[in-house]
Amino acid sequence: MTLAIIGGGVCGLSLALHLKKRGIAARVYERVAEIKPLGVGITLLPHAMSEFSALGLGEELLAAGIENRESRFYNRFGQLIYREERGKFAGYAFPEVGIHRGNLHLILYNAVRRELGPDAVVTGHECTGVDQDESGVTVHFKGRDDVRADAVIACDGISSAVRKQFYPDDKVVFTGINTWRGVTRRKPILDGRTYMRVGSINTGKIVIYPIVDNVDGQGNQLINWMAEIKRDDTHAQNDWNKPGNLADFFPIYESWRFDWLDVADMIRSADQILEYPMVDKDPIAQWTFGRVTLAGDAAHPMYPRGSNGGAQAAIDARTLADCLAKAGDPREALKAYEAARAEPAARVVRTNRSQPPDFINIKVEELVGDRPFDNLDDYISQDELKALSDSYKRVAGFALADVGRQA
Repeated sequence: MTLAIIGGGVCGLSLALHLKKRGIAARVYERVAEIKPLGVGITLLPHAMSEFSALGLGEELLAAGIENRESRFYNRFGQLIYREERGKFAGYAFPEVGIHRGNLHLILYNAVRRELGPDAVVTGHECTGVDQDESGVTVHFKGRDDVRADAVIACDGISSAVRKQFYPDDKVVFTGINTWRGVTRRKPILDGRTYMRVGSINTGKIVIYPIVDNVDGQGNQLINWMAEIKRDDTHAQNDWNKPGNLADFFPIYESWRFDWLDVADMIRSADQILEYPMVDKDPIAQWTFGRVTLAGDAAHPMYPRGSNGGAQAAIDARTLADCLAKAGDPREALKAYEAARAEPAARVVRTNRSQPPDFINIKVEELVGDRPFDNLDDYISQDELKALSDSYKRVAGFALADVGRQA
């Protein structure tokens, strides 16, 4: 069996490594001409680290990032709402790691070249569509020769050309939330091992966590942050990977100066700011079409909150490789993979819309109002807040019991 993987992101590269371990030949076709360490930060939750550890990359990823000890939730006045231990400090078998997305990508890319050979990833190949017959699939590329394979896995992201072929009216869902992402070099915040969610989507929210330790040899960390603002649905949708304009969002955070962090200064001091729309797509029931299937963001693009996009892509890759290793006919394997993954991924998409991980902040703001509180227990208990956090973990697949069983 020979497979063509369209897209050399987290999903495509992870799939290639999993297939190699199961003795299945595959080649990755990537649109860009050169793989570079782009982007900002990503958090690898324990269920994601479980998947990458199965590929033998757990220690390398941990060394390249920062292990989170704790997650904290604050209101926009800098008051602590709720805190909880994370990763191994919460009893998981695997750590929670903040890492630069570019470093994650390069580690996976180098692993594929090391394990499968230097020709395993073919760059400069933009897929324009596929044709299939009883014996295989022909992949078409812009300005390149066609490629023949027994099956094709489309891991080509939210703008997947393969998905568009089967869903020509496919489009993203935008509900008025725009985001700005940046990285700032500065001294560690709190203990330098904490993931922070500050404020709510209704009045201004920012997520902050470190991704590189001692980035300059002077003890400074590279801090990743993402500002989110919800406006009416008619507000213009951001572009992707476009330099962010400070004036578009900074006024909301200009007064955010707490005794534990000057948010305004952190934003102003950023090395880089990019703007993104907060978009996803409605879940689809069918991912598999004969010898072609969708995976990762091509199958289930979700809001970039809760650190779930990368984790769900990694789970797709391992599940699909297992199905291909068990079935003689790739068409049977692709259908089995769809049956195993489509509904769980759809649940995460829907939960990220209706009850995101920062639902705690939203709930407290609804109960207290947009003002500081004297005693939060007068409005909601810590046990109730913990129940909200645990509920999200169960749906997203990284409750302690679930990751334990998976390990």
